[in-house]
Amino acid sequence: MPRFFVAKEDIRNGIVTVSGEDAHHISRALRMAAGERVTVCDAEGTDYECVLTDFLPDRVLARVERSRPTDREPPYIAVLYQGLPKADKLENVIQKAVECGVSRIVPFESERCVARIGDGDGEKKNARRNRIAAEAAKQCGRGILPAVDPAKPFREAVAEAARFDLALICYEGEGTTPLPSVLAAAKSRMPERPAVALMVGSEGGFSLGEAEAAKAAGWIPVGLGKRILRTETAPVFALAGLSFAWEL
Repeated sequence: MPRFFVAKEDIRNGIVTVSGEDAHHISRALRMAAGERVTVCDAEGTDYECVLTDFLPDRVLARVERSRPTDREPPYIAVLYQGLPKADKLENVIQKAVECGVSRIVPFESERCVARIGDGDGEKKNARRNRIAAEAAKQCGRGILPAVDPAKPFREAVAEAARFDLALICYEGEGTTPLPSVLAAAKSRMPERPAVALMVGSEGGFSLGEAEAAKAAGWIPVGLGKRILRTETAPVFALAGLSFAWEL
């Protein structure tokens, strides 16, 4: 069943209003008709099973038949801090990370990043990244719309460790603990729905100074196995580890 996101205020008295690109997609691309069914999510964790009723020039209306809490969200809140990679790799990371259950993505610039904050049009880039996240959320049936933050410097990203119940930096250097061991030890002391941060470096990884700064700020260095993973592979691999530990 096609899935669309709307704002909470677009659901009134049992009627959902779908507008913009989604309305065009329903009426023109999918060529749906009155009486057909769609699932609408309010992006706050509630799904609505609806029947299409009216097709207007700028919007589509649907009648809510039933609602229920979404069952598509993981039992944790995952935030990915991703070092800015080259070219369009970040777009692929965003798409796959959303499919893996991430709630927010924070790109950052570190010492070894080739891509830099300010390369190109920042606002347009960020808008495109959020569109990619939204499309991935629709495709995989998420109950929320994960956000992509504007890119920030490493020092600002690393300072946010205290916001989380568990902050993990994926590091290929010495002094790491395997990710499964850290998760197994942490589960017993975590709240019911823990907030977990994962930090992944760019193609060049982290400098020794950055790794030390992260540890000082409260990030736990974790290893992802014996093989060196690409920057676009590591976040998906690590998020899959979270999923295996908490929900599979």
